[in-house]
Amino acid sequence: MRELFIRALSGLVYVCIIIGGILYAKESFYLVFYILMILCLYEFKNLINLSYKWTFIVASLIYFNFINFPDLSIKYLHFLLISSLFIPLIYQLFKSKITLTSSKLGHYFLALAYIALPFATLVQIPFIDANYHPKIIISIFILIWINDTFAYLVGSTIGRTKLYEKVSPNKTVEGALGGLIAALIGAYFISFYCTKISLMNWFVIAAIVSVFGLLGDLIESKFKREAGVKDSSNFIPGHGGFLDRLDSIIFASPFVYVYLHIIT
Repeated sequence: MRELFIRALSGLVYVCIIIGGILYAKESFYLVFYILMILCLYEFKNLINLSYKWTFIVASLIYFNFINFPDLSIKYLHFLLISSLFIPLIYQLFKSKITLTSSKLGHYFLALAYIALPFATLVQIPFIDANYHPKIIISIFILIWINDTFAYLVGSTIGRTKLYEKVSPNKTVEGALGGLIAALIGAYFISFYCTKISLMNWFVIAAIVSVFGLLGDLIESKFKREAGVKDSSNFIPGHGGFLDRLDSIIFASPFVYVYLHIIT
């Protein structure tokens, strides 16, 4: 009972910090997610045995570059970066061992691509027509939470078909489909809350969040499995680390960014 209370309390504090930072002002939004990026980067460098100092400096430069220079030409450059970096990561998920690189320089590059770039794109998602729309990013987090919650509930109750057992034994096809359907239903209601984006676009975003969020979860599980750890850290009592809580949005956010800011 005590463990359940601690888990619930730490989860509530985590959600309040996320939503509070988003709603208070765009500056607090930038600050909260910058801190989360640094914490995730710290956890990830422990998974791949990487020095932190230079990774932290370069990641900070990438993050603030997105904030200060979100013009059209850079958006297309970012699109190329996302395509070239994330497709190989997805490919590596289905190999017996992640072999993107064996060099230290390559590990630095991997940390920046896997953590810094997604956070840098995430903080640009709610800016439509150069204005800050906090409801957009809150809605995307709600879709992530709906997807994860219903994927767990459906998977734990009726899940029989393993999705990718050697990486994440508890995930099932039924759970993944349950999360996707729930996210699509959630997108319908969110379209009334956040009218800046059309219903059809919310459906597409829900699908992106479900599919790429699941891939992000699986990729992080593979990194943890190769590192021989259950959680990325114990920073959030009862929940593991910040990377454990944010792995879905980390991987999905670049694709949501591309869809909202380039495709639509």
